[in-house]
Amino acid sequence: MKRIALGVQYDGAAWGGYQTQPSGNTVQDQLEAALARFATVPIATTCAGRTDAGVHAIEQVVHFDTDIEREMHAWVRAANSFLPPSISVRWAHTLPSLAGEEFHARFSARSRTYHYVLHRHPHRSALLAGRAGWTFRPLDVAAMRAAAAHLIGEHDFSAFRSSQCQAKSPVKQMYTIELAEHGELLVFTLRASAFLHHMVRNIVGSLLEVGVGKRAPEWMASLLAGRNRSDAAPTFMPDGLYLARIEYEAKWGLPQEDFACIVPGLKSAV
Repeated sequence: MKRIALGVQYDGAAWGGYQTQPSGNTVQDQLEAALARFATVPIATTCAGRTDAGVHAIEQVVHFDTDIEREMHAWVRAANSFLPPSISVRWAHTLPSLAGEEFHARFSARSRTYHYVLHRHPHRSALLAGRAGWTFRPLDVAAMRAAAAHLIGEHDFSAFRSSQCQAKSPVKQMYTIELAEHGELLVFTLRASAFLHHMVRNIVGSLLEVGVGKRAPEWMASLLAGRNRSDAAPTFMPDGLYLARIEYEAKWGLPQEDFACIVPGLKSAV
């Protein structure tokens, strides 16, 4: 029995999230069905991080165990031949067992990075529908950066945690939050040890409250201290959220991709 990791990319607009559901309308359902058609036996996958309905992934990482002997490129090509256009396996890699240590897509991850892409314009874009969030209000990006700085470090992020969150602890380490302007697009990049359910979208929603002048940057610090979800802004739309990268130790040798563009294809759509 060997363990194989896959790099999976998907446009989440048409799917009910990553995790399997009775409806079968999820990325996991589609991926496992494609792998099973190739392997001719059921294949169960484990992902690095579940994504919600409408959320995209530039590079999700999953693993599965199998005793079937196939070349890695065969897993990629076969899976893609059975997957819909909005889901693609980008690479496959056989994982070593190091001194009894087994790779796990979720528990071996050192950090996660998400992008949130926001379109700023008085009118919505037909080309960015489902691919970017939208606001028609002018934003004070400097104030938003000042607000985001309060979130760096290890904190209890209960104020940004969904009531459906199943994480054992709300304490996470936020490494960086960057806001980069690309014309009409404002791209939030958040890197943390892990994220709570809806955490990125709740943070983005609260930063927008600062950006439009409803709140001062220091409000973010008070939200952390209060640990009350009802004090923060409503959960922002999922359209612009992308699971960008899962970081692992080099010893696993994963052939992860280095995306030069913040989100493939979005710049040309503006």
